[in-house]
Amino acid sequence: MPNDFFRFKHFTIFQNRCAMKVGTDGTLLGAWAEIPKTLHARILDIGTGTGLIAIMMAQRAPHANITGIDIDAEAAAQAKENASGSPCADRIQIDNIALQSIGNEKFDSIVCNPPYFNNSLKCPDRQRTIARHTSELTFGQLMSTAFRLLKDTGTISVIIPSDCRLDMDSAAALAGLHPKRVCSVKTAPAKPPKRMLLSYAKRRYKTIENDTIVIGDDKYKTILKDFYLAL
Repeated sequence: MPNDFFRFKHFTIFQNRCAMKVGTDGTLLGAWAEIPKTLHARILDIGTGTGLIAIMMAQRAPHANITGIDIDAEAAAQAKENASGSPCADRIQIDNIALQSIGNEKFDSIVCNPPYFNNSLKCPDRQRTIARHTSELTFGQLMSTAFRLLKDTGTISVIIPSDCRLDMDSAAALAGLHPKRVCSVKTAPAKPPKRMLLSYAKRRYKTIENDTIVIGDDKYKTILKDFYLAL
């Protein structure tokens, strides 16, 4: 069973009340997602869960204010407690609301580790179903709402299984968003990608940044060295 808490260099994540625990996907996204360069930037973390990604973004962007939202009341409550115990507590707000409930606010950056199970058998635990299945938030809903909430220069960054790439690209294109950065995540150099880190923007880029990270390699250690105790 996973521990009730996960200790990072500058904060601790308690997770006993959250369906989705601290894992490689969330930490990679929090370390890889684009940080806006503008002063007083606003960042939105959709489906914040434990609050991990929101806190990581706050650590990486000391000039930004972060809002984390989650439809699960227990997760939102624990994320709020985790954020309150972090060094960036004064810049993080956690709300127990659905993405569709956000009004006309605008954000410089959006991050999301989205649910991606579609036709698979749903878990009897409703909390885990909300966190893992697209019935609560489809890729199309995510991208269309992101288009509405992003500033013209903003980006949305996500991490998904590699076999969901075409679905996410299609949802982004239908919403009017264009690829900006792509990073394949592998468990070994010779293996196919297991995950994809993707970012999209409102403007079209002639050159899309492409990269690869292998779990445990130097690049992986470099982007996570400010977070993991062992690096």
